[in-house]
Amino acid sequence: MSAFRIPIYDPKPEIAALRDELDTAIERVLASGRFILGPEVEAFEREVAEYLGVRYAIGVNSGTDALVIALRALGIGPGDEVITTPFTFFATAEAISLVGARPVFVDIHPQTFGLDPERVQEALTPRTRAIVPVHLYGHAVDMAPILRIARERGLKVLEDVAQAFGGVYQGQKLGTLGDAAAFSFFPTKNLGGIGDGGLIATNDPQVAEQARMLRAHGARRKYHNEMLGYNSRLDALQAAVLRVKLRQVDAWNARRRAVARRYQTALEDVAGITLPTEARQVTHVYHQYTIRVHHGRRDALRAHLAAAGIGSMVYYPVPVHRLPVYDWPPGSLPYAEAAATEVLSLPMGPFLSPEHQHAVIETVRAFFAA
Repeated sequence: MSAFRIPIYDPKPEIAALRDELDTAIERVLASGRFILGPEVEAFEREVAEYLGVRYAIGVNSGTDALVIALRALGIGPGDEVITTPFTFFATAEAISLVGARPVFVDIHPQTFGLDPERVQEALTPRTRAIVPVHLYGHAVDMAPILRIARERGLKVLEDVAQAFGGVYQGQKLGTLGDAAAFSFFPTKNLGGIGDGGLIATNDPQVAEQARMLRAHGARRKYHNEMLGYNSRLDALQAAVLRVKLRQVDAWNARRRAVARRYQTALEDVAGITLPTEARQVTHVYHQYTIRVHHGRRDALRAHLAAAGIGSMVYYPVPVHRLPVYDWPPGSLPYAEAAATEVLSLPMGPFLSPEHQHAVIETVRAFFAA
């Protein structure tokens, strides 16, 4: 990140903007002597539940553990099939496999990069128990048809909201639409800590109780273990930092959207790329601003940006179904495979300056003009 004059994302301005509040929060934790779970985590869980509009929020130590624990709390396990997307970070499918279930990959919608609801129906079998849609890059999956399928077939829906904290679908916060949701607070996320952290959100009291037990070695109270669980407790320092940043997340998401609008206006006439789209009744929170670069020129554009001191990233160069651990046949999910050869994420963040963004835009335009 530091190798670039303009990194794809820079967390330092966020920290600087809140430094006094963050220092106070950290000092409060140090003075308390309570460093794992405890009052700070409980306060964060209450505040984030209120923000999302759910009954229960359970802090865990990473977004990956949020997925694993949520799946188990929903009753997903060996012999089950779980429909999900091949175009996301590996952790989504990994979590399904770690609970003993089988991920069944369904191709994406080429405009939104999310799970294509029309293809979900085709993938159903008698063993299907759940669907895990991923709100990729900050844009919501079209949830209404997925929820309808789930209701008709008695399936669980676990939303992966790692990249879309604060996003909205048809007036409702992402993470409140299914049976449960998993969030990541990795430092680069829209709501990010200063280390790892995750959260499970749900309106189901049984799922919440199971998740709390699973995060603490399967025990309701210490030394009275009832099931095999995990050591996956959110620490108080992360909770304190996240409480400060939670109060800013809507304003910062609005700034991300303003950055995206500037990109849209400045790049909409550039031939050879496709810009992100935003569906009706969706509030895209632009965790990433991801374009598609056509005619095999993606890597050349990335090298051109790097030569100008501008960072960019490919999320993701290999779709999950083509990784050796799964190794589905080539060409089996063509939209995901095509996206992996074309996507490129440009610098994005609430504190990306107009000057830096102008430099990115001019560098992209110069590449295609040449």
